Amino acid sequence: MDAQAHLNNAVYVDFLQDARVDFLHSASFGHLLGDEDDPDHAGNAILVVGHRVEYLRPVVHGQAVRVRLWVESVGAARFVIAYEVTADDEVAVRARTVLCNFDRNAQQIRRFDPVARAAFVDAVESGEPLRELPAVPEFVADKAFRTPLKVRWSDVDRYGHVNNVRYYDYAQEARIEMMRRLGDGLEVSDSSSDSLWLLVRQDLDYLGQLKFRTEPYSALTVVERIGGSSITMQVRMMDEETGMVFANARTVLVHADAQGRPAPLSDTARKALEPHLLDPA
Repeated sequence: MDAQAHLNNAVYVDFLQDARVDFLHSASFGHLLGDEDDPDHAGNAILVVGHRVEYLRPVVHGQAVRVRLWVESVGAARFVIAYEVTADDEVAVRARTVLCNFDRNAQQIRRFDPVARAAFVDAVESGEPLRELPAVPEFVADKAFRTPLKVRWSDVDRYGHVNNVRYYDYAQEARIEMMRRLGDGLEVSDSSSDSLWLLVRQDLDYLGQLKFRTEPYSALTVVERIGGSSITMQVRMMDEETGMVFANARTVLVHADAQGRPAPLSDTARKALEPHLLDPA
C-alpha cells in the first residue's frame, strides 16, 4: 500500500509476473523459462519487451485480488499476454505484456519450436482493448529533470539482469523526486490530503538489459503533455556516459480531489512543469 492508502501501481506488475510465470509453468511452456539443471534448456529465457498497464480503479487493503490472463497474439518469436485484474470482482486493471523467446547463451531472440508455438496459438483469446496513447514526441534531453538511478543488489533476477518489475519502481522514484523538487502543488500527497495524484496509465518499453553496478545510472524525466487535470510524463533510463538507453516509461497522472474526481491543475503547477515540457506548442 502506498502513501495514498491504496495498492501501489508497481505492485500490480508483480502480480502480472506471478500469474504469467504460473501460467507458463503450468502449461507446455515451462522449459522456455530456462532450467539450470537441464543442459538442453539452461540457456532458455522469456524476456519482457514491453508492458501496457491501464489503471481503472484503486485497490485497498482487504480486497480479494484475482488475475485472469490469456494469450492475445503469437508471432514467430514473440507473443502478447493480456490480463484483467479484479478486486472483489470489479475490474481494477487491464494490461498487456509483449514477450519474446530468447537464447541467453547466444544473446539473441530465438524462434519458437513448432510444438511451443502451436500450444501458444491454442491459448489465444480476444479481450477488451486498451486505450491508445498519443504518439511519442521527440525526446529532448536538455528538457529533462535528472535523478540518479541506483540498481540495488536485490533488483537482479535469475537471468542476471534487473527484473522487469523493478523498472516501474525506478520510474516512480524519478517521477516523485521531480514533482517533490518542483513543488508548487505538484508534491505527491498522502491519504489525508484534499488532493491526490492518480496514476491511470503506465507503459514501459525495454530496450536493453540493466545490470548491477555500484555507480548509478541516470533517469531523465520530461513532460510530454499538460492537460486540464492530467500530466503525461516520460522517464528515460540510461547510461549517459555511453548513451545506452535501457528503457522508456510513459506515465499518465490525473490530479484529483479527495473523492477521486479530476481537479484542474493550478497555474503555479503548470508554470513549474513548463521548463520540462517537450513541446510547449
